[in-house]
Amino acid sequence: MAYVHSMEIKEFDTIIVGSGLAGLTAAYHASKNGSVAIITKSQLDISNSYYAQGGIAVVTDKDDSVESHIEDTLLAGRGLCDLDAVKILVTEGQTCVQELIDLGMQFDKEDGHFVLGLEGGHTHRRILHAGGDATGKGLTSFMLKKVQQQKNIQAFEYSTVVELLVSNHTCLGVQAFDFVSGKNIIFKSKATIIATGGLSRIYDRSTNPHTATGDGIALAYHAGARLSDIEFIQFHPSALYIPGEEAFLISEAVRGEGAWLLNPKGERFMQYIHPLAELAPRDVVAHAIYNELQFHQADFLYLSLKHLNPELIRKRFSTIYHTLLKYNIDITTDLLPISPAAHYMVGGIQTDLNGETNIEGLFACGEVASTGVMGANRLASNSLLECLVFGKRAAEKAMEKEVVPIDLPEINVIHVDPQNENIFLDTKNQIAALMSKKAGIVRSGVKLSEAIEELQIIKEQLPENIKEYNLLKIKHIADICFLICESAFIRTESRGGHIREDYPLEDPALCVHLIQQKDKKFKFQEIRN
Repeated sequence: MAYVHSMEIKEFDTIIVGSGLAGLTAAYHASKNGSVAIITKSQLDISNSYYAQGGIAVVTDKDDSVESHIEDTLLAGRGLCDLDAVKILVTEGQTCVQELIDLGMQFDKEDGHFVLGLEGGHTHRRILHAGGDATGKGLTSFMLKKVQQQKNIQAFEYSTVVELLVSNHTCLGVQAFDFVSGKNIIFKSKATIIATGGLSRIYDRSTNPHTATGDGIALAYHAGARLSDIEFIQFHPSALYIPGEEAFLISEAVRGEGAWLLNPKGERFMQYIHPLAELAPRDVVAHAIYNELQFHQADFLYLSLKHLNPELIRKRFSTIYHTLLKYNIDITTDLLPISPAAHYMVGGIQTDLNGETNIEGLFACGEVASTGVMGANRLASNSLLECLVFGKRAAEKAMEKEVVPIDLPEINVIHVDPQNENIFLDTKNQIAALMSKKAGIVRSGVKLSEAIEELQIIKEQLPENIKEYNLLKIKHIADICFLICESAFIRTESRGGHIREDYPLEDPALCVHLIQQKDKKFKFQEIRN
């Protein structure tokens, strides 16, 4: 252990951990009333938000309504959405999007009207896009420019938070490791906002950047924060399948424009499974594809746009079109080989309606948070909206915090040993294969029990007091995967993004949040209706 006074200390009013849309939004609003630090383990523009193709769901059309958007969100959430949070998302979302437009954000228009997309689970066209299928890039880049214009925001790239500094159940800041200098740095603040994104890289096949391994959730859990509903992992139904290549995302909006899913025999099948066919909610589509793959003993099936207007498709999905040309696939004439891939964490760090956790001064927003909005299955394109709404709410609440006269705890200095890098990569791949096989789209009590046992063995092989970064990453990933498998084992039903082959039906008694907290027994919590 090292005493704090021997280390560099930086003080800010608000600390933001992560640089996706939620983190940038929080930083922008927090900067209106104080100094802000953004800490990100890569570059500012590397995040799930940046790669989001789909769009942002918000009511703008006269034939649409707030009530309809709320109803679609609740329906997709399979009974686990908190109504007050959903109402805030949909109503304040309109204001947040208008604020962006007023600041100069350009969404796609034709003849002076917004081009509105349709995606799975939505009953109206309400998806705004920027640059066709590059909305995440457009939004994140726009907010990044706004953040860089604020003189009281300082960014710390290539720095990773290794511990939340909590004393007397109050978060006093963070300990970070600077990859460039090799130094440990203490960041003190009145408020800390975790916006580290998701964890889908804990699976073999994922649409997420390599940085999405659940760091923020692990940090919050070890600090004593409550986690909610982390058994619900959303697998995107349509990710490109080419052996040896990354699982490139094929946007939900492609099916929104009329693309068909075809089994290995070239036959449509979704119309027999759900009234909305290819536009059914993601959990339904992913499960249906899984079943087709099992039935045909295949690794992939197809997405077809051949029957659609090629000029419209090339314009609307420019990024996808040009990316797939690199694989000699023309989406207007060829069948696209696709298979589900881990995409989005539906649960996360439990927060109140202002993004604050059960730890004083610690907030969470974006994919890392469980605000009550997503339920058991995220409605397509609600995620970017959640970043805007709850990123702003978290920042505004954080600004109200006062300095707490509590001494910082002693610090466990972290270093990097290059010899452990291969150990980390090997273990990470081992865990990813384990999670894909035993805690993927379809689960069972037997497989989950086996996964829990194997993860426990990995955890027990680690030293008790970890001072090396690669080993710390192994611990974080193993802990989070253990908690996911534990919560999936406890939830003896199938609901949304959690499917149990041994409990194929929803259980009305389990229409509750599942809460996990360090050193405490899990508990169920009622939905706020």
